[in-house]
Amino acid sequence: MSWGTELWDQFDNLDKHTQWGIDFLERYAKFVKERLEIEQNYAKQLRNLVKKHCPKRSKDEEPRFTSCLSFYSILNELNDYAGQREVVAEEMGHKVYGELMRYSQELKAERKHHLQEGRKAQQFLDQCWKQMDNSKRKFERECKEAEKSQINFDRLDNDINATKSEVEKAKAQFYLRTHMADESKNEYAAQLQNFNAEQWKHFNNTVPHIFKNLQDMDQRRTVKLGETYRSFAEAERRVVPIISKCLEGMVSAAKAVDERRDSSIVVESFKSGFEPPGDFPFEDFSQNLSRTGSDGAISATPKGDRERDGAPGPRSDPKHPMSRTRNKLWLFGKKPKAPTLEDFSHLPPEQRRKRLQQRIDELGKELQKEMDQRDALNKMKDVYEKNPQMGDPSSLQPKISETMCNVEKLRSEIHKNETWLSEAGKQSSRGDRRQSNDNHHHAPPGRESPEGSYTDDTNQEHHTPRHRAGPPQPGIPNPDPHEFDDEFDDDDPLPVIGHCKALYSFDGQNDGTLVIAEDEVLYVIEEDKGDGWTRARKQSGEEGYVPTSYVDITLEKNSKGAVTYI
Repeated sequence: MSWGTELWDQFDNLDKHTQWGIDFLERYAKFVKERLEIEQNYAKQLRNLVKKHCPKRSKDEEPRFTSCLSFYSILNELNDYAGQREVVAEEMGHKVYGELMRYSQELKAERKHHLQEGRKAQQFLDQCWKQMDNSKRKFERECKEAEKSQINFDRLDNDINATKSEVEKAKAQFYLRTHMADESKNEYAAQLQNFNAEQWKHFNNTVPHIFKNLQDMDQRRTVKLGETYRSFAEAERRVVPIISKCLEGMVSAAKAVDERRDSSIVVESFKSGFEPPGDFPFEDFSQNLSRTGSDGAISATPKGDRERDGAPGPRSDPKHPMSRTRNKLWLFGKKPKAPTLEDFSHLPPEQRRKRLQQRIDELGKELQKEMDQRDALNKMKDVYEKNPQMGDPSSLQPKISETMCNVEKLRSEIHKNETWLSEAGKQSSRGDRRQSNDNHHHAPPGRESPEGSYTDDTNQEHHTPRHRAGPPQPGIPNPDPHEFDDEFDDDDPLPVIGHCKALYSFDGQNDGTLVIAEDEVLYVIEEDKGDGWTRARKQSGEEGYVPTSYVDITLEKNSKGAVTYI
């Protein structure tokens, strides 16, 4: 159906309809704009959410639990999902909203042009009608005047009293009016013929052509709306495969959660390498009592213990972690912040080995990188020497020297850390041996180990030689010159259990004591056993005893022999 033939007389309604069509298109464009703003805000909020929950620690401090790694994978997938929402918003903005607004402007201009043509055609037809109507009115007037002149001529011609001049004058007027009526008739006929032709042309050519253009414009608008509807859906459908992959990645991350792996990571992270404490020996305090009963009386001391101890009365094992009433079985307290040492000696052996091995691996990677850079610089230098026009070989020498220096530094660091790693391995094996000896071979009555025992809390104190005594007040140290001699017989260094700061200087004139300066920081390797002396180690590695009242001591919860490393 054509608007030009079916709606030839509906110009005003078509004007309103085309305006409504453009308004509807702009309303849909506004809808698309609001939708893409929602997508943009949604993507922005998702990215902020991911950023809020992403770990802010370094990679070394990242937890390795599968549950944490899966959560971080989900965050990455969610971030990719947010990116796809941004893609949807961008597609809607460029291919839908932008296209609609551009097309709306084109439609407005085209509609204005067609309506102007229609108004011009209508104005031209109105002008033709006015000309025809004017000629018609003129013809009508001339005919009426001719009739009047004819009536006047006939009256005078029949009047016997009229003079001949009057009759002739009336006759001439009659002929004149008749001639003018004939001319008006011809002019009216010509104008009528012209108007009819223009009217036929207007309603059969001009108006159908203009209305056909308006119809085409409206149909193109409808088609464009359909295309943008499809583009609107396509923008969403294009990202569906990627969004599906994001969701599949989240599902895969969920499946990757392994409770057994997490449990093993907990063991690897916190394993100290120490052995658990052994059985407590039976302590018989009745050996020195006089027996008044018969020999067949039941003894309270197990026979096996008496034979194993080889003494009339077993002694309390000073090395055992439960030989003091203040001791605790388990460490569930809050761990204080331990001082971070370069050799990780503040950590248990197992953790120390892992940290040192990790550092050695990192240094090895840096060393390989520096060596590759050195080789590349040497090759470039050879090329410059063979082809001087390419560059000056001497300009590379500073960089080569710097690289060589870095290589030597890294090798030195690796060697130092490997030495510490070897010491950590020996320390762990010694700790195992000591713990085994503590469990099965108790110290004889007359000799005690200067190293004490591994404890599971800072309150568990190590026993030092019984006859050692120290001053209760600073400045009055009076140790026995030979009482510290047996403390350093073992070449194996004790682990660090804390650190201390000297409050006063101490000259350390006796054997086994340390010379310290005021404000000097030392490592604590053995606590005060109640005799006023604390065993410490200097930064240089020198070990000895210092007056406890001369130093400010900070101990760690995790001393050697700890049951659990938290």
